[in-house]
Order: sequence, then C-alpha cells, then structure tokens
Amino acid sequence: MATKTDPKPAGLADEKIKGAGKTYEGLSRERLIEAYRIMYTSRRVDDREIMLKRQQKLFFQISGAGHEAVGWAAGITMKPGYDWFYPYYRDRALCLALGATPLDMFLMGVGAADDPQSGGRQMPSHWSFPKLNVVTQSSPTGSQILQAVGCAEAGRYFANHPQAAKKSEGDYRQFKDVTFHGDEVTYVSLGDGASSEGEFWEAMNTASNSKLPVLFVVQDNGYAISVPVEVQTAGGNISRLVAGFPNFHFEEIDGTDPVASYAAFARTVAYCRAGQGPGFIHAHVIRPYSHSLSDDEKLYRPDAERESDAARDPITRTQMFLIREGILDEKGINRLEKQVEEELQVAVDQALAAPPPTPDTIMRYIYSPDLDVTSSALQAEPVSAAQAEDGKKAAPKTMADLINATLRDEMRRDERVIIFGEDVADASREQYLNEKLIKGKGGVFKLTYGLQHEFGSDRVFNSPLAEANIVGRATGMATRGMKPVVEIQFFDYIWPAMMQLRDELPLIRWRSNNGFSSPCVVRVAIGGYLTGGAIYHSQCGESIFTHTPGMHVVFPSNALDAAGLLRTAIRCDDPVLFLEHKRLYRETYGRAAYPGPDYTIPFGKAKIVQPGTDLTVITYGAVVPRALQAAQKLEREHGVKVELIDLRCLNPFDWETIAESVSKTNRALVAYEDTLSWGYGAEIAARIADKLFDHLDAPVRRVAAKDVFVAYQPLLEDAILPQSEDLLRAMKELAEY
Repeated sequence: MATKTDPKPAGLADEKIKGAGKTYEGLSRERLIEAYRIMYTSRRVDDREIMLKRQQKLFFQISGAGHEAVGWAAGITMKPGYDWFYPYYRDRALCLALGATPLDMFLMGVGAADDPQSGGRQMPSHWSFPKLNVVTQSSPTGSQILQAVGCAEAGRYFANHPQAAKKSEGDYRQFKDVTFHGDEVTYVSLGDGASSEGEFWEAMNTASNSKLPVLFVVQDNGYAISVPVEVQTAGGNISRLVAGFPNFHFEEIDGTDPVASYAAFARTVAYCRAGQGPGFIHAHVIRPYSHSLSDDEKLYRPDAERESDAARDPITRTQMFLIREGILDEKGINRLEKQVEEELQVAVDQALAAPPPTPDTIMRYIYSPDLDVTSSALQAEPVSAAQAEDGKKAAPKTMADLINATLRDEMRRDERVIIFGEDVADASREQYLNEKLIKGKGGVFKLTYGLQHEFGSDRVFNSPLAEANIVGRATGMATRGMKPVVEIQFFDYIWPAMMQLRDELPLIRWRSNNGFSSPCVVRVAIGGYLTGGAIYHSQCGESIFTHTPGMHVVFPSNALDAAGLLRTAIRCDDPVLFLEHKRLYRETYGRAAYPGPDYTIPFGKAKIVQPGTDLTVITYGAVVPRALQAAQKLEREHGVKVELIDLRCLNPFDWETIAESVSKTNRALVAYEDTLSWGYGAEIAARIADKLFDHLDAPVRRVAAKDVFVAYQPLLEDAILPQSEDLLRAMKELAEY
C-alpha cells in the first residue's frame, strides 16, 4: 500500500490536537482532520454549485453528496499520477483527495475555456485530469468499466514488454507518452444502478479471468434516479451476486464511515497491488440530495426514508466522531469550516470571472492535431519487395493474404500492436499448438492465421464472445498508448459494442480537450453477395459510423488498397473503423503482389479505377468490381466512357476528386451496397446536387440495395443487392438523359 506523509491540516497550525499519537485503523488524528476537510469541501462545492445553478450561472449540477467518505478513502489509499482512475460522476471527494481543486470544479460548472476537464465541452462532474491519471468520463452509466479493464491490461503489458513503451517518430507513438508501474492499480467506480449494465458483468468476468489489478467500487446509495436497488438487483444486494467470481478480494462496507472505508480500501488496494487479482468494494452510502437538479426525489421518496438517510450523513457523522474522540472541538470544527468557505468563495469568484471558450474552438481535437492521415507523405509506391527471391515477379495475392501480411509486418515493427477478438487466435489452448496437435484457426476467415504462433499469446489472443468487451478494453488499452487492432467477427454483430463505438472511442480526444486520446483499429467483416449469408451475415450500415465525428472509416475494394490503408490505420493517431468486405477476401478481382512493409495510402484520397469523359460513377467496396464490369460493357456496346471512382475511405472522403470528375462529365451516379434510403451514398448525392448543380446536365442518380434486409435464398439476395445489370441500366439511362 502507498504510504504518504500526514499533512499538517491547513489553518490549524496553532491548534493542539489531543491524543496525537492515537490512530484509527492506521489513520492519525491529523489525517482524520484532513479527511473532514476534504469531505466538507466536497459537500460545500455541491452546495455552491446548486446555488449557482439556481442563479443560472451554471447549467447543470449533479452532486457527490453522501459519497464523500468512500471517495476520500479511495483517494488517500491510492497514488495520483501513478495509479489510474475511471471514476463516475459522484466521485467529487475522490478527485479532491487526489489533488483536483474546487476551482477546477467551478470552472467545469460554468463551462470555462480553462475548464481542465473538457474546455466547456462536457457537463460538470465528468472528471478528466491527465496529470492525476483520472481518465475522461462520460454520461452513459457503466461505459467506463471495460475501459478500466483495458487500462489495467495495458499496464501489465508494458510491465512485461518495457521496450514497447519507447517513443518512435513517424506514427502515433511520437505523440503518445507511456508511463507504467509494475504494481499500479486501476480504480473504477459506479453506482448501484450501473451494476445492471451488461458491460459491468463483462468487465468483472475479464478482470477475474486475468487476475487484473482492477479495483471495482460500487457506491450503493439505494437508488438509480428513482428506481430502488431491489428493482435493479436480484435480492437487492450486488455483493451476493458477484461473490462467485474467483480471484477477487471482496469487501462490503458502510461507506458513510471514513475509518471503516479507509481500512477496507487499504486492504483491497494492497491485495491488487501485490498482483493477487482484482478487488471489489461494495460501499453502502446515502444520497441526501436528488439525483441531480433535474430530478425531485420528493416525488418518489417519503420524508421518513429521507430522514433515515440523513441520520447516516457522512459529514455529520465524521464531525461528531472528531468531537467525540476529542480530535477537534466545536471551535476547531467552526474554524476549519470557515476557512473552507472563504477558500470556496475565492474559487467561485475566479470561476465566474473566467472567460468562456470561443466558438472558433469547437472543431479542435475531433481528430489528432499532430498526425494528418490525409497527407501526401503517406502516398507510397509498391517497393521492390514485391519481387520474389528468384527475381521473378511475386504471384498476386488475395485481400485476405495481404491483410494478414500487413498485420504481421506491423506487429514486427511495433511491439505496441496487439490483436484480439473472437476466434482470432490460432488456439487459446496453446499447448495444442506447441505439441503440434492442431494447425490453428486464426479467425473465421483465417486473416489472423499464424500470428499467435509467431508473436505469442500475450499479443494475439481470443476474447469472450462479447463485442462491447472487445471495443471497451481496446479503448482503455489505446488510452494508455498501446495499439490494439481488434476484430468484430461480423458487422451484423457490432451492435453490442455500439455504446463504445459511438459514445466513447471516437469522443475521448474531443471531450477531454486533447487531454486523452485512444487511437485503435477496429477491423470488421462486412457486406453481402455471399450466397447464403442471409439476414445476419450480410448487413452494411457504414453510414452510422461515418456519422460519428472522431472516427475514420475505411472501406477498401482490393488487396493492394487493403494493405496500404490498413498500415495507415495502424500508424494513425485516431480511431479507425476498418471495413473488410467478406466477398472480396479471396476474389480474383483486385489481387496484388506484396507491396513491401512500409506501403501506405493516405486517407481521404479516392482512386480513379477507370478514367472517362461521359459519366462519373462514385462507389466503394464490393460494388466497385460490379460497376467496373457494367462500365466496360457500356463502353463496348454504346461507346459511353465512364469515369469510375473508388472512394476507398468514407471518412474523410475525397470531395475534390468527385468535384473535378463531375465538373468534367456533367453526370453523376452514386452506387453503394447499403439500403437506398438514408445510406452513405445519399450524402454524396446531396453534396453533388448542392455544390455542383451548375455543372449537371442530368439529375444525380443512386443505385443501392432495396430497403430490406438481405434474404437467405440466392434469388432473393440477388434481387435485393445492386447487381451489374442494375448499374448498367442506370448508367445507360443517365448517359442518355
């Protein structure tokens, strides 16, 4: 357990502390006075914020009232800037104990430009303090828990691979500082309501399985807004439900008692720090105020219940304890509280005078300010490594082959790169590989085959069958400086990870005002044309993710582009969703020789597959070869020359190439595999109509799938998805318009 020098309580230098040698569960009397100072400060910051909200000087308030004792205990037993923290919104006292200031919190409340949490981008109490290792938090309850598990995994990985922490110029590592300690602990807290979330159970499962040094703290105040704990939790007690998880140290405590809370945290942190496994503290606390100022608890809690809670108030309880033990008398209590009030008034005045952020800052830090993935410096040519050893040109390889080769290249180059997901390992029971009893799997499409065999099970491994688990853990790892390249087995099953993919991973940089970032790669097999893929193995839906600021979305159509774009994605300083069309993995179309270990392609640069003068067709993915087939037939039979553009990258996309082409041909057709209505191509078509209207000689046309899911029977699948015949007909009609 960390040891700290007992601070001399500020403002009490002349106060004689009675019985100064006596301790309480190892706590000195001086430290108990400081505990009361932090707890009282936390409560009074809440009260000041409530007053300011009612005066319309800040815009939202959610309190940590009733949770002060457990927050202080966590902060005093752990190490700021050494351990890692994923708190939730009631952890005001924790943040104060770690070193945050009331001024920091008031700046958050008014949304000042100097708000250290987000620069005015987040509600207050969404804690983010990079110097303290308090990682940016968000409003969705429980979404931080899997990230905390990934954070702990990263600390362990760097302890086992210290060379991986070294910085390197030319990719994300240049801008990603890594600090780690072999005995660090990751704290994550949540309310009793958030323990109903599936991600909580997924995190508990992984932490238990891997014996990770994660300290889970459930701060149980009996209510999730208005829903009582017995409705949230079977049997009304989360401790009983989690007791069967192995490798844990469990504590169930009265979280309104600072001495009992300190003792429990000291024991649990020591257990985690010794590498014995995760810890779980279930702290029974109170909520003396409503859930937030947007809630009125009197509507669902009777006076008798609220009065019962008030009798356990940690502020009153600690104050009475200090007086009863003769640590401070009423005069000393009054002096301490008066000093806190004076300090808070100064902080409030400073915060109210602080300038707000200016509107010109809103687009900052959506993406990395340091590494431009659209830069022409990333434009490379395939190198001589594409020649075989005998000097003859290497045989063309499939997209699957080159994705595997690129992953292998990057893992050799960069020890921070790890790969995990469902079925991606060759075999989780590694002894079968060592004894050569099996060949190994390496993914359902075999794109990661052989990587575990070469790089080991700590760099290539299987996850539980849980998509949020994959993306949430990867987000925590990438926040620490690792480069996870994770796989979602089928796009159709990506939705359990949607909270992480929409509200967490792409937002970490922007919402923390560049305090944190999480540049990882999420590979996803997508698309139909499978003959039997049916409803749940054939979906597209890329527009959902191109609609998410902070996420690059890449969708190659051939082997060479897949290799170059994947390498850029791995070296990128932002999150990347890398979409791989299943039908294209082993197609004859688009095969290519190995382009060398440094072949990259910039994002947002389209490729002109075929130049033309009469009509522009804009597409991507598996529609590219079908559009090319149609365009070639149209030219043979009717002399119409189609300029075919493969976007390759959907966010960012190459508007300049589109505009130049449409301005030349004066006709545009947008083709895509997703459903016609609300699909990605609708945005491209709208921009052409908006920006290039004066250049158009015909309406902008779209060809896409029918507005229905893909069916199993091949005849139905063919009728639903856009075929070459559909593209040919639309091209001909548009050319003749």
